[in-house]
Amino acid sequence: MFGMSRSRSAAPRGPTGQRAYVVGDVHGRLDLLEQLLEQIHRDVEARRPHKVLVAFLGDLIDRGPSSAQVVERLRTYRHDGVRPIFLLGNHEEVLLRLVGGETDLIPGLAQFGGAQCLESYGADPLAIATAAPEVALASIRRAIPPGHVEFLRGFADTCRFGDYLFVHAGIRPGVALDQQRQSDLRWIREPFLLDDSDHGFVVVHGHTITNGTDERPNRIGIDTGAYRTGTLTALAIEDDQRWYLDTAIAAGTALTSTH
Repeated sequence: MFGMSRSRSAAPRGPTGQRAYVVGDVHGRLDLLEQLLEQIHRDVEARRPHKVLVAFLGDLIDRGPSSAQVVERLRTYRHDGVRPIFLLGNHEEVLLRLVGGETDLIPGLAQFGGAQCLESYGADPLAIATAAPEVALASIRRAIPPGHVEFLRGFADTCRFGDYLFVHAGIRPGVALDQQRQSDLRWIREPFLLDDSDHGFVVVHGHTITNGTDERPNRIGIDTGAYRTGTLTALAIEDDQRWYLDTAIAAGTALTSTH
């Protein structure tokens, strides 16, 4: 769905006849994920577009209490008329690197929210943190089902939707999309967050927590800190319209932004 660059004076648009719901960082909050999916499904039924995409911006895991359950819910997610797409966040990257054998990452797990993730898989994070590296690695590999690892390895880095680009963290300003480094797509903050240049598309991203959604002319941040605030947010896009759904909103209502 890669398209041509748009004029900055024109309102950004999604592809004709399609709608996208873009979900911010879940971080192990299965309860909030279920609430938001219910809102999305109701919105789908109420509006009945031709095609629906639900894009998850990554960081499904860590920090919250139910990483394993979130991964399993989305690994098996099916809903009539909805196509899901999953983008890799920096937290999934670290988990995959761990499973791949990078034991030097183990000491930093607690600060990264990985201890809660391991607990959700039935592992003992304290025992892992104090074990010899090869023993700790074996424990992690035993705890995480191969199907979950395979699922995470299948995640994409970006998704283009008309005049929008969905990505976990952001992009390196001034670098062509096909030349972007995975490390920037998954980890960047500055200079992306401070840049106001026209990228040729509006970047919809998570990764950086803000108090409410963060709309700028060239980007929209939707990481509303679900694991600590209780607010998980989705941005909906159809043609030149945008609106929000989130878990802080009463059932069946939405904050609306029209462009």
